[in-house]
Amino acid sequence: MYKCFFKRILDIVLSLIGIIVLAVPMLIIAIVIKIDSPGPVFFLQKRIGIDKTYFNIIKFRSMPVTAPHDTPTHMMKNTEDILTPFQKMIRRLSIDELPQLFCILAAKMSVIGPRPALWNQEDLIAERDKYGANDVKPGLTGWAQINGRDELEIPIKAKLDGEYVKRLNEGGCIAFMMDCKCFFGTIQSVLKQDGVIEGRSEK
Repeated sequence: MYKCFFKRILDIVLSLIGIIVLAVPMLIIAIVIKIDSPGPVFFLQKRIGIDKTYFNIIKFRSMPVTAPHDTPTHMMKNTEDILTPFQKMIRRLSIDELPQLFCILAAKMSVIGPRPALWNQEDLIAERDKYGANDVKPGLTGWAQINGRDELEIPIKAKLDGEYVKRLNEGGCIAFMMDCKCFFGTIQSVLKQDGVIEGRSEK
């Protein structure tokens, strides 16, 4: 009942509240992005959704338009050298993820769930298959994000995603408490900027 009904109700309520409360701040961020560097305000990227279907994730653009489009940021080289101070700030604080509230409202994502893999992250997708983590809706944040984020190796990340799915499938209070733990843990992780790796430096 929780997984199929109440979780979706929570997603709708939380995403609507987030969109309403953050409407003005997001407008200001959009204006600053446009002034800060050439290019569009938003960044669309092909990601893996529930049951390995594809969807386009939407983010605030937080890198130059010349940056590789479908490469995980922690795999890029010398990323810090190409970012403006504003881009570094919105990435550290995960502000670039805020437009995904619209993906949640559109039922492409959930507030809590495994972070959606890039369409070409075959190693991560394969590892998640072992734990059923591709069979649930991806999330804005999740269990792996508050337990290491970019610092995690793919097998560990997939295993943590599997632990989340296991709790979610148990349903009821167990699933709800797991979502609460991820939600409040995310707030703490963002404030502390835990586990953020922008790119490998070759200096």
